Amino acid sequence: MYNKNLLSKNMLAAAVLSCGLNAQAAPAFQIERLEPANWWAGMQHPELQLMLYGKDIAKLTPALNYDGVTLTGVERTNNPNYLFVNLELAANVKPGDIALQFSHNGETVLSHNYPLLKRREASAKRQGFSAADVIYLLVPDRFANGNPANDNQPGMPDKLNRADDNGRHGGDLAGMQSALGYIADMGYTTIWPTPLTENNQSAYSYHGYAATDLYNIDARFGTNSQYRDFVAAANSKGIKVIQDIILNHIGNEHWWLKDLPDNNWLNNQEFLTGKPFIGTNHSRSTVQDPYASKIDSAQFTDGWFVDSMPDLNQRHPLLATYLIQNSIWWVEYANLSGIREDTYSYADKQFLSEWARRIMLEYPQFNIVGEEWSPNPLIVSYWQAGKQNKDGYVSHTPAMLDFPLYDAMLKALNDDESWNGGWIGLYEMLSNDHIYANPFNLVTFEGNHDTARIFSLLNEDINLYRMAISYLLTMRGIPQMFYGTEIAMQSPKFRDDGKVRADFPGGWAGDKVNAFTGQGLNATQKSAQQLVKTLLNWRKTATAIHSGKLMHFAPENGTYTYFRYNDKQTVMVVMNKQSEPVTLDLARFSEVLPQGKTATEVISGKTIKLDKQLTVPARGTLVLDIR
Repeated sequence: MYNKNLLSKNMLAAAVLSCGLNAQAAPAFQIERLEPANWWAGMQHPELQLMLYGKDIAKLTPALNYDGVTLTGVERTNNPNYLFVNLELAANVKPGDIALQFSHNGETVLSHNYPLLKRREASAKRQGFSAADVIYLLVPDRFANGNPANDNQPGMPDKLNRADDNGRHGGDLAGMQSALGYIADMGYTTIWPTPLTENNQSAYSYHGYAATDLYNIDARFGTNSQYRDFVAAANSKGIKVIQDIILNHIGNEHWWLKDLPDNNWLNNQEFLTGKPFIGTNHSRSTVQDPYASKIDSAQFTDGWFVDSMPDLNQRHPLLATYLIQNSIWWVEYANLSGIREDTYSYADKQFLSEWARRIMLEYPQFNIVGEEWSPNPLIVSYWQAGKQNKDGYVSHTPAMLDFPLYDAMLKALNDDESWNGGWIGLYEMLSNDHIYANPFNLVTFEGNHDTARIFSLLNEDINLYRMAISYLLTMRGIPQMFYGTEIAMQSPKFRDDGKVRADFPGGWAGDKVNAFTGQGLNATQKSAQQLVKTLLNWRKTATAIHSGKLMHFAPENGTYTYFRYNDKQTVMVVMNKQSEPVTLDLARFSEVLPQGKTATEVISGKTIKLDKQLTVPARGTLVLDIR
């Protein structure tokens, strides 16, 4: 059984006071925080480290007596208010409450029952997201407000203000859960919400990337138990859930900042005592550059994003263990199917290797996707598991976001056709797949919460939009779509986070336009939504797209043609940027195209006989399913 109030800080403190303090003495010691607040029996990695926080708690000596659990030691830092307790769990340890006793000068002054829980059935065998899935990325605060009662919270200064593009708008877990029917009906099979953990910053906290508590869901979104219920509800509809995790930085209102665990817990920690601010130079190439200077390399990984986001020092062994356990805790607690790791290469690279190794040790069929925002496939490929890197670096992260293909797709669609412009750029970018360990496990996308809306970037050209969506959903890799793309939401062409992350129409009571029901959508929005729904639901049974091979043909006459195929299915995709129809000689594709077959054109539903020629409409896209 799972205790729904497991992480309640008040209840934890109350439990400690009621069962732990010597009733005959003044309460000199108190556990204010204990993280992780529970663990599970039967994990592959036998070691567990508990971080205890409380005034002068480092003065205490722990002890326990529990079959299958060994106290292997304690670690202390320069801060007497932290105590790190190391445990070793036997492979056959039974679930139960581990009675921890803490003594001072030989006298027991504190005790705590630490829950060791039973894992879900087949937890270790969970399936991660794959190329059979399509990921729906949403910003919870901007998606749907299912519970207006939690919009503002005591002790949280960043209040609801829908008139402010950078303010809180009230979207929450209840809204996300109420939209599961729509998401499933559209055909998405995986949801990636931007971070849901507490961001109790004074302002600009809605996005979730400045955590102030890594073990609790932000109260304006809901509770930990509501998050777990949301994942269960999504799973019941055949939808997986990915958690967005940040290992590189936290918010400057994180509870650590009020009393840091150690004097090198943060990189450039001296900034907090008046030293000059050192920001990251964003020079991600320095990690691999054989000529990079040490000062540039250090500034990239150790510099802060902004002065409100302290940079974590993952080289600190206690912090590294804390972050690894935190990620595993969320997977097990919430029953996740994947992790998206933010600002991937900005963290220490040896730590990243161990972090992913530990997660994949517990969940061998899991998936993790890292964000390496570079248009250079050489930089991105370095971080994917299986890559044989010249410097010997070993990654255990299975997937990476395919920024190079995203960048090439936008240029190909917007540029005029020429011998070195238009489709040829996309064609040649795909040829770089030979440098990836597994290009079919890259996450492709048409946009995200940090990019302008694709419909706007394509100059609101519905034909180019159709090409982009068709390409994304039929190309190799795991496609991800940003919420609102299915109704061709718009934004400025330059980066404007607040406007890019605009409210999803219909997510708030009184919205005149409702994308969930179709009410008030214009003809372009309805057309876009139907296109996405048709392709997504067709894709569910398209095994050639999930695991088939890929063959593409050099662009010709403003068209680009490629095939996905296996023994049971062939999918032919043709996109024509010309302002007039183009007729293709099908003999060119004979090595992969079955002769004399009849195909179903997926978007229109029409039947097309594939004989000697194929005419592609002006500014048209054909997705031909041959089975």
